[in-house]
Amino acid sequence: MKRRALLQAAPALALAPWTAVRAQGFPDKPIRYIVPVAAGGGSDLIARTLTDRWAKALNATFLVDNQSGGGGVVAAQVTMRAAPDGYTLMQGYVATHGTSPATRKLPYDAVKDFSPIGMIGATPNVLVVDANLPVKNFKEFVAWLNANKGKVSYGSAGPGSLTHLTMELLKQQLHVPMVHIPYRGIAPAITDVIGGQTQAMFPGLAAALQHIRSGRLRPIALTGSKRAAQIPDVPTLEELGLKNFDAMQWYGIVGPANMPREVVARLNATLNQVLAAPDMREKLSTEAVEPLPMTPEAFGKYYQQDIARWTALVKAQNLKIEG
Repeated sequence: MKRRALLQAAPALALAPWTAVRAQGFPDKPIRYIVPVAAGGGSDLIARTLTDRWAKALNATFLVDNQSGGGGVVAAQVTMRAAPDGYTLMQGYVATHGTSPATRKLPYDAVKDFSPIGMIGATPNVLVVDANLPVKNFKEFVAWLNANKGKVSYGSAGPGSLTHLTMELLKQQLHVPMVHIPYRGIAPAITDVIGGQTQAMFPGLAAALQHIRSGRLRPIALTGSKRAAQIPDVPTLEELGLKNFDAMQWYGIVGPANMPREVVARLNATLNQVLAAPDMREKLSTEAVEPLPMTPEAFGKYYQQDIARWTALVKAQNLKIEG
């Protein structure tokens, strides 16, 4: 019996030293850093800003690989199929590991198929209205909605997007109907709010900020647990008494499932070191992103809770999302 137990344990015993050796020498070759969007946008800027600094902290080379398509599905599939050795990482975000798993059938499991590495940071969504509306604050907005039931429409970046689900959460709590007008991306949705074709929406702060500053959009309230430095006079929805509005547009890092614990720990420690630097905070602020360093365990729990939050909303609101 002892011999049988020893033979059964042999594979695990053999693996442990190999894992330790691999982790000790990690990294000894370039790291592929997959970004699930095309080059040039805000997410890509975050990726290149981060990896430039992370490379120095880790004494490694990062190769940024833009894999757009399917709202992050292409990138997620490439990542989950890679060897779990720490040399393929992905910049996951609220769509790949939050809203999409809650609203669609995907060819990957956002929890089981990935190893959480750490959070990068998050930016709030901001409730904005057409600047020509007779609405100056949230109280007036709610009164105006109630006075115009059945006449109000809101735009989103697409069905099942964070901009869509956040407004559905608001509808749920205010018990006021609004018609959803989905667009193919955030830019045309914002254009139609400014032009008066729709009356309100919930874009990310970075996308809305230039239009807020120009006076073409009026900010009413923010998601998140605290006010944004860029628009400090705008209250959070939590301040205004609404619940579960700590939802954010977030960015984090995942790898394939079953990565060695020691490799994950090294990646996480150096990532958090980079995020703690004042110049990194300043760089991320251009995208209105606040650094949010976390342990791998905390980050994994964070996106599991995000998936659960939006899954519950989709069911409660009976949302039918195709694709």
